[in-house]
Amino acid sequence: MIRTYAVRKDEELIVNVPVEELVKHMDDYIWIWADYYQPSAEEISTLSTSFSFHPLAIEDAMDDFNQRPKIDFYDGYQFLVLHSIHKAELCAVELDMFVSKKFLVTFYKKPIEELEWIWDQVEKSLSLRKGPFFLMHLIIDKLVDEYFPVLYKIEDELDNIEDNTANKTISELMDQLFDMREVLSGIRRTILPMRDLLYRITHSDRLQYLLEQQLYFNDVHDHLLKLSEMIESHREFSSDIRDSYLSLNSNNMNKVMMTLTVITTIFMPLTFIAGVYGMNFEHMPELHWRYGYPAVLAGMAAVGLCMFAIFVKKGWLRVSLQRRRKKS
Repeated sequence: MIRTYAVRKDEELIVNVPVEELVKHMDDYIWIWADYYQPSAEEISTLSTSFSFHPLAIEDAMDDFNQRPKIDFYDGYQFLVLHSIHKAELCAVELDMFVSKKFLVTFYKKPIEELEWIWDQVEKSLSLRKGPFFLMHLIIDKLVDEYFPVLYKIEDELDNIEDNTANKTISELMDQLFDMREVLSGIRRTILPMRDLLYRITHSDRLQYLLEQQLYFNDVHDHLLKLSEMIESHREFSSDIRDSYLSLNSNNMNKVMMTLTVITTIFMPLTFIAGVYGMNFEHMPELHWRYGYPAVLAGMAAVGLCMFAIFVKKGWLRVSLQRRRKKS
């Protein structure tokens, strides 16, 4: 689908004129905006037949894999790759732009809410019809502004993981945490290149005609710097949570192993005594003694209690006993 805006020299806005007609009568318009959303093969061909874009730029736009945010300079226009972040799936959605003094062409294969909002605003507001580079800034600014709610949502998720208000197991928390770290890595691959892209836009000698809007692009760059700091902060925070839960899991495992070791140690002499008196020899001491059985049981109980008292005195069972008292 292709939809178009065209601003005539009398500043009248014309909607949905075919691309071929717009390009053919380009001199009749101040500027045009052609928006390609999930275009057909025939519509894609107009990128080369009507606009004469470079094959490499068209190939980058057609690529099914997300390109890294960037800007390429061609004769008479620039090609930009931008990223929106899907609010629900928290993944990058590519938006390609061809921009010059006379036209703006946007190309994307998945819905982008920010672009829909700008499209509606341009039709409603005369102040937004200032030209392709103004719209270019407006689109980039809107995309970047929508990064903040995504990172705030991730921050809330990390806080929930740390607080564990749902009383999840450590295994469940670790799975959730690693999923969030994967999402952060994906968003980081969007924000850092976008930051570098804005730096190039504000410092390139080949974009001198953007000097009037440089302050606006600098403002977007500042937002991306803040977003970069937030990303790194969230990654460090997630690493701290991971290390804390790994340490807690290791500590719990050590406590369990200590308890099992103490119990095993207590039963070692008892097992030895039971093993000795379980041998089938005919002439064994106290074998036919009337009180032999209760005497052995009493001796085994005394040995076990003595070892238990020794372990408690050394503090080896103190942690386990304290935990049981808290639970009770």
